[in-house]
Amino acid sequence: MLDRPYTELQVWQRSRVLVAAIYDLTRFFPREELLGLTNQMRRAAVSVPSNIAEGCGRQHSRDTIQFLFIARGSLFELETQCYLASDQQYLSGEQLAAVLIEIGECRKLLQGFIRYYRTLLPSPGAKPTNN
Repeated sequence: MLDRPYTELQVWQRSRVLVAAIYDLTRFFPREELLGLTNQMRRAAVSVPSNIAEGCGRQHSRDTIQFLFIARGSLFELETQCYLASDQQYLSGEQLAAVLIEIGECRKLLQGFIRYYRTLLPSPGAKPTNN
C-alpha cells in the first residue's frame, strides 16, 4: 500500500517523540506508581507507534485502518492518563500543556493518515474485480 517504509512516515516518527516525552515525564513519578500510572502511560504511548507499524504491515487497507484506530484510541487513553497524573500533581501545568500539544499533533497526523487509507477502500456498491 505504501510507497515507502513506515519508518519514514511523519506520524510514526512523531509518535516516537511522544513516547520519549512520556518516558521522560514518568521517570519522576513516585515509585509507588511504577506499576500503576507510570506503566499505564508508557504502555499507551508505546502502543501508538507500534499499532501504526503493525497496521502498515497489513495486506488490506481495512485492516490497516483498524490498527490506526487502535493507535488513535491509545492517544485518547494517554491524554486521560496525563490529566490524571496532573490531578495527582505528578505533572506541572506546564508539563501537562506541553504533552497535550504533542498528543494533539500526533492525533492530527494520525487522523490524516486514516483519511488517506479510507480513500484506498473500494467505494460502496463497487463490483469486486477478479484480479
